[in-house]
Amino acid sequence: MKNLLLFLSFLLCSFTAFPQGGKVIESLTFTSKSGVKMKYSVYLPADYSVNQRSYPVVYLLHGYSDDETGWIQFGQANQIVDKGVAEGKVPPCILVIPDGRVTWYCNSYDKKDNWEDVFTQEFMPAIEKEYRIRAKREFRAIAGLSMGGYGALKISMRHPELFSTCVALSSGTFSDEEIVKQPDKDYDRFFGNIFGKGLKGEERLTEAWKANSPLDLIHSVPLEKLRTVRYWIDCGDDDFLFNGNSLLHIEMRKLGLPHEYRVRDGAHQWSYWRSGLATGLEYIGEGFHR
Repeated sequence: MKNLLLFLSFLLCSFTAFPQGGKVIESLTFTSKSGVKMKYSVYLPADYSVNQRSYPVVYLLHGYSDDETGWIQFGQANQIVDKGVAEGKVPPCILVIPDGRVTWYCNSYDKKDNWEDVFTQEFMPAIEKEYRIRAKREFRAIAGLSMGGYGALKISMRHPELFSTCVALSSGTFSDEEIVKQPDKDYDRFFGNIFGKGLKGEERLTEAWKANSPLDLIHSVPLEKLRTVRYWIDCGDDDFLFNGNSLLHIEMRKLGLPHEYRVRDGAHQWSYWRSGLATGLEYIGEGFHR
């Protein structure tokens, strides 16, 4: 009997010290009304299945050439949330990771791929009906790394009515000058299908480009609308994307647009984004708290 009590006590301590983590479901498929298929992964909090409450949501965007599994496989996003929740630094929340392919989370200039429209007009409403999500902007955030950081910035700027917080890690934000001077083969490879193929020099500064560039959006979107979003921008001191992120910070300062800007030791790599996500989620959580 004594041994049984000791064993039960050990089990109780084990479950207390190592609480069960959240549940990850990868590579689900959403189909839009127009027939467009979008894969996504979802993280549900550990207590999702044992109560009926609704949760805040973070839409988490991956980087260029990655997919909806990257933030879990390499970014360990589920473990980061679990740890944050266990330490009381992050409120329990749902993560939704859509596959942005290599769209830069944009509608293409030729209207052949309307990723952003599908995401904001169909995907998000469907997800927030499928799962117990608090479907209000105050409980909705968007975050991402590299191409996903760019996507988080520009989607939150174009749709400030949808999100309360934006966290951009090593965002793929480029100045007009960088786009103009980019080698032709690089521009066509990374941006041709989105903003216009075969363009050279200043021809690349199209309406499509300006309508999606964070550095242009902070001037074209009414400042009072941008002020409704809490911005967190984080880029490593050795990251090749330092220029656009620095310029965005400078322009935001000039406009008096509140934001948090961080430069830490690191480069364009997963170790940087994992640590950045942990801090970014704490910032997101501060906005969710009531």
